[in-house]
Formats: sequence, C-alpha cells, structure tokens
Amino acid sequence: MQGVIERRRSYLKLMRKLTLRKGSFTVDDLAQSAGIPRSTARDWIVRLSDEGCLTVLTQPHGRAPSRYAAVSAIPRTACRRIFTAVDGDMVEIVHECLSSACAAFCARHHAKANPEIRIIRQGTILREFVRMGQYESTVGLWPESAVAVTGIWQEGDEIVQRIRSVGGPAFSLTGMMGRAEGVINVDTVRHEQATEGCIRTQALVHIIIGIDNTDRFEEGATFALAIALLDYLSELSGTFPIGHHIAMLWQDLPEKTAGNSCSAIELAVVPEKADLIRKAAVRFIGDESVSDGWGIAIKTGFLIPDLLYQYGLRARTSLITCQEARQCARECGIYTYGGGGIIGSLAAIGLAHEPEDLIITPDF
Repeated sequence: MQGVIERRRSYLKLMRKLTLRKGSFTVDDLAQSAGIPRSTARDWIVRLSDEGCLTVLTQPHGRAPSRYAAVSAIPRTACRRIFTAVDGDMVEIVHECLSSACAAFCARHHAKANPEIRIIRQGTILREFVRMGQYESTVGLWPESAVAVTGIWQEGDEIVQRIRSVGGPAFSLTGMMGRAEGVINVDTVRHEQATEGCIRTQALVHIIIGIDNTDRFEEGATFALAIALLDYLSELSGTFPIGHHIAMLWQDLPEKTAGNSCSAIELAVVPEKADLIRKAAVRFIGDESVSDGWGIAIKTGFLIPDLLYQYGLRARTSLITCQEARQCARECGIYTYGGGGIIGSLAAIGLAHEPEDLIITPDF
C-alpha cells in the first residue's frame, strides 16, 4: 500500500509541474515525463480525476487528445520529506521544508518547548535528536511555543512522534505533513486549546560516510566526489539523503595536496539496504578517485562517540598516523577501507555534527 501512496504523490506532483509549466497536459505528456506506459498514465489520470485532484480542460476532438490540469498548481504542502532514524534509544527526526523560514520557525519553537532536544538546522533541513519517551510541553500563543514534540516511541519497524500545535503549525500538522515523502500516516485530534497528532514513519538506519585523499594537486576535489557519491546513493531505492559536510584538517601536513580538506555525507536507509550502501560507496570511490591513497570510513548510527570527536579535533592540529586511525575506528566500531585517506575520512565523521563555520576554517 505504501508503494501506491508514494506513486500517487509522485505522479500528482508531476501533474502539477506540467500544469504550471504548460497550462495543461495530455496522457502522452505524463507518460513521457514519468517514463511510464501510456496505459499506466491514463489509469492514474482517471483515478486522480475521480478524486477531484484534476479537471478536464478539453475533451478529445478529432486527433486532438483530452487535456487536463491539476486543480491547483500551488504546492499543497510545505513539507517535502519527513523521516526518522534510530540509534539506541535516540531518534533523529529529519524534516525538509520548502522554506528555510519555516524550518527556522519550527527549530525555534521546538527548542523553546523542550530544551533537551538537540537541533541542527541546515537551510531548509531541520534535524532533531530526541530520546524516546513522553514529554510535558505547553503550547499556545506567544510567549508559549506554537508547536512541540510531546512524545516519541517505536512500534515494530515504525517510529511514532506525537506533536501538539496551534495556529500555523496546527494547519501544517492536519493538512501538510501527511503528504510529505517518508510519512506513512498522520492521525490528528482537535482539542479545545490545541491540535495533537501522531506521525508514523519508518525506523531507518543512519549512515555517515567520510572520504579523503581522493584528489591530486593538479586534478580532482574531494568535496566534489563526496557530492557525487551522495547523489549516486540517493538514487538507490530506500535511501533518504541528508547532507554533505566539509572539514579542514592540519595545514602543515607535508604530503597534503591543496587545502587538506575532508568530506562526510549523511543519509538514512531502510535497514536491509545498509550493507548494499557500504559496498556501493566503496566501489564508487575506488572507481572515481584520482588518487591511489584514497580512504573511506563508514559509521552506522548518528551518535558520535567522544573518542571519535576528540580524534577529529586532533586531526585539525597535529599529525595522525594510519595506525592511530585504524585503532580509533576499531574502538568506535567504524568500517574503514583504503590507504592514507582513512585518516581524514575518519576525522570527517568525528566532526560531522560540528558547526560549519568552525570546521570549514583551519584551526591554527
């Protein structure tokens, strides 16, 4: 059933884009844009027309086919994606908005309602790290918070987060979040003073991949290869990309190629794809690196051990050997592969959740 819901969302989104760009569309337009058979496109158009999502602008006449339009080309939700990953008794909630202002609003109010929640906002992406449990939070008009996470728990392979909200966030809860990619279901109840709802998402596995030493002085760039890797892995089914990070390491390293920067990418995947992601990442970097000394490190889970964090800080100020890197990786349960690049790739993971304005400049 979830596959049908995802296809419905995808095709309706494409129909809205066609309406916005061309004013209307035909069965052939949808089939060509979606890369599906004509019969499949026709079936979905009929289905969504019956649901009231489409309108027939013109009936077929001679060789001219019927033309359709989405009822509204305005996005029906400001929530692009909502998904969750689990690490022990901690849950990471990732919410990608159409608007960075909306992400900033939710970050401010969620933090105000529950100071125990760790929040990282990166543009339109809001990341919240919450311990499973129930939380007492009051919501209301300012100076109260307008929205709060009041509970989060796991049921089977699903994560349930309970949200209480008023005003605009209540509208988002009742009318928008259920349409976001990654959401299985939203159940809401309107109370006298607030609206409360439970959002169900799949319990995913968080993966951080660090890479380094993939370039030469005259060609290549580690950051570019990291972005390409994230884009490649994002095309695999069951993956949810989160972001890319750059960290600058020790600048006096004698053998550095240029700026001595390393990169990390983060994504969430369905549990059964974790091993596939690891193999695909190693193969991709091995094929695309222009240096023979490339290295890769892969961590499962979003919690950064203090040992790994301290390692990352030390890599910014001093020389670290491959032997030290491998020892740290073993103690932290992190997979490494390759040559000298494992030193920087491990540091990239250790620094992945540090403020960007700190790690993108050298620590002299």
